Amino acid sequence: MTVAALMKPWPNIVVSNQRRGTQPLGRNRLRSLWKANEMTEPHRVRRVVSTVLPTAHGTFQMHGYAVESGREHLALVLGDLNHAGNNGHVPLVRVHSECLTGDAFGSWRCDCGEQLDAAMREIGREGLGVVIYLRGHEGRGIGLHAKLHAYALQDAGLDTVDANLRLGLPIDARDYGVAAAILHDLGVRRIRLLSANPHKSARLSDLGIEITARYPLLVTEHKENAFYLATKRNRMGHDNTRNLPDIWSGLLQGRVPERAAAGPESVLLDRYGPLVAAGPTITIAQLAQSVDGFIASRTGDANYVSGEEDREHLHRLRALVDAVVVGVQTVVADNPQLTTRAVPGPSPVRVIIDPAARMPGDARVLTDGSARTLWCVAAGSGTPAGLASHVDLVSLPIMDGRFAPQALLEMLRARGHGRVLVEGGGRTVSDFLATGALDRLYLTTAPILIGDGIPGLRFDGADLLADAVTASVQRFSLGRDICTVFDFAAARQLARGQGENVAMSNLNPEHPERELGAS
Repeated sequence: MTVAALMKPWPNIVVSNQRRGTQPLGRNRLRSLWKANEMTEPHRVRRVVSTVLPTAHGTFQMHGYAVESGREHLALVLGDLNHAGNNGHVPLVRVHSECLTGDAFGSWRCDCGEQLDAAMREIGREGLGVVIYLRGHEGRGIGLHAKLHAYALQDAGLDTVDANLRLGLPIDARDYGVAAAILHDLGVRRIRLLSANPHKSARLSDLGIEITARYPLLVTEHKENAFYLATKRNRMGHDNTRNLPDIWSGLLQGRVPERAAAGPESVLLDRYGPLVAAGPTITIAQLAQSVDGFIASRTGDANYVSGEEDREHLHRLRALVDAVVVGVQTVVADNPQLTTRAVPGPSPVRVIIDPAARMPGDARVLTDGSARTLWCVAAGSGTPAGLASHVDLVSLPIMDGRFAPQALLEMLRARGHGRVLVEGGGRTVSDFLATGALDRLYLTTAPILIGDGIPGLRFDGADLLADAVTASVQRFSLGRDICTVFDFAAARQLARGQGENVAMSNLNPEHPERELGAS
């Protein structure tokens, strides 16, 4: 049906009033009601009250906002927004349009109530975010009664777009100026938007809000709203969540998908997308240590410092690199497999730093052929004969009794292994950090106090805290553990742009014997 056909005269919708009797409600009256309800620029938004709202998804700070027109809006805040920018964590934000039928009555004619619940669930799961609840957005801004008239036309076979047009009303009359004003009042300039509507993202961007990512919320489709949801996809440009990519498969193939659904898929994209986007050459390190800085007890027991979620995270890092590097002391103490058993994906080449060839012959990396092993030794070191076919013996030059991290990386790149993960132990990671070889460090801290044991990161510190090592930083939770990501590559790029010296040669590991050095 054409728009011209839709605009032909249509029967008056009849409403009943006890005092005035039955009255026809024409299209002009509907238009005037909508116009009277419309908000106009400039929006003058004031925060008028703050309190708390305990919910099934967490206890939110609830702020009430008033607009000059007399309309009232809400912002539900979870977590500390004041420090969100400092730790690099961009809050999740849902800009939600009021929908009495969906939000309060649980209507299945739309998906609004389920979207609101899903947004609060995702923000609660992450612990940082905002729900902005915009009043006056009923029926995409046409008002509650006009929405019900549109419902009546949909009952007769029109879709939600044609029903609005038939009423002489806009398809979407919503204005997001108040939402942007509320975000500015909360001190939020960068957000990850929970929405399947690209128009909403574009409007907020126009209003000065940086959208770093947009994630649609996956909710159940009912037979009662299937046609409505299809209309939003086909005629209003909303994301088709049925066709969203498998994020992990894309990352394993070296592609960073543009879109992910909120929830586990968005977590994977947030957490590992930047690592894949860095390209074919990057050196990262991962280390898990206690809050007081130890990776194992005094007896060497490291089973386990961090929890299961951190171990899955480590296996995902392995799957996204070409080679994983550990010192021989880690092999002697833990006898690791260094494979990707916990997640789908290829196991990297295992690189063992062992200048004196101390690795025992029954080490898993020598006997388990599920991944290749490069055994890096100094020239002239005695090694056993008859190595398995998956093991390559690599002779590296030593200087001052040690391997230089850069020489090791150059050897790996010459073999086509440009993406390198330095996994352990603490001395090895410290050495790569000290020489400025790391582009990124994933440092997981577990909520335990060991008191005395094998130290994690250690290097000669600065005299002044102002000179302490830092970088662009992001944090995320791994169950009870917290992973802090130091992006040294971004910090170096920023420093170069400011003409600063970015060398890290002043960082020297405390230990005279390092795993990159002779034992």
